[in-house]
Amino acid sequence: MAATLVLAARLRAALRAVAAEGLRGAQVRGASGGTNENEVTRAQQAAPGGAAPTIFSRILDRSLPADILFEDHQCLVFRDVAPQAPVHFLVIPKKPIPRISQAEEEDQQLLGHLLLVAKKVAKAEGLAEGYRLVINDGKLGAQSVYHLHIHVLGGRQLLWPPG
Repeated sequence: MAATLVLAARLRAALRAVAAEGLRGAQVRGASGGTNENEVTRAQQAAPGGAAPTIFSRILDRSLPADILFEDHQCLVFRDVAPQAPVHFLVIPKKPIPRISQAEEEDQQLLGHLLLVAKKVAKAEGLAEGYRLVINDGKLGAQSVYHLHIHVLGGRQLLWPPG
């Protein structure tokens, strides 16, 4: 019971921190869930330069709490604070790669590892019937956090086309 209360308090703190960042720094969808238009607006306003720490770098350094599902020396997996499906988590590399389009040949092993971890956690989350992996890239791809991340969504029938 105490652990549940601590986790709930940490999640509330994370949501408050995200809300306090506003559109300029909101790097994860807000608790309201937002519309696709809001996500696109955030992507249009996101700073691709990466001068300021992203919300993901703050989760990695533990200055911002997250509901962590898995961690190893290469990546971290945590639940999205505004899930778009019954199961929605993010897989992020610890190495700061701003966009998938900026990944280098030397990142090949890491990128494969991220996909295998996504598969492993999806299985642990009960997504045997299927799930979707999404990587947004750049402004037109609606990327609002300039730290590579893979969305894993499942737990319901997903529609096509997605965008």
